[in-house]
Amino acid sequence: MIFHEVDDVEHWLSSPQRGEIFGPMGMTVRTFVDPAKTNRVGLIVEVPDLETFQRMMESEAAAEAMKVDGVRPETIVMLVES
Repeated sequence: MIFHEVDDVEHWLSSPQRGEIFGPMGMTVRTFVDPAKTNRVGLIVEVPDLETFQRMMESEAAAEAMKVDGVRPETIVMLVES
């Protein structure tokens, strides 16, 4: 699970960036928004393995996708299933 803030929730929801980044790596994503209408959003990302996901998140492509989507990187909180 990943939580973070975005500049514009509607823009973030409509962006194809998640599919373009996660899809080719065999990852699926479900999106969530804060019902209180804040700029907080969340994702459940199903990944083949955590190492691949972490490498992808550290890539220039992921940084650019977050920039395009208006993700505020300093707000990212990630939880993993135990």
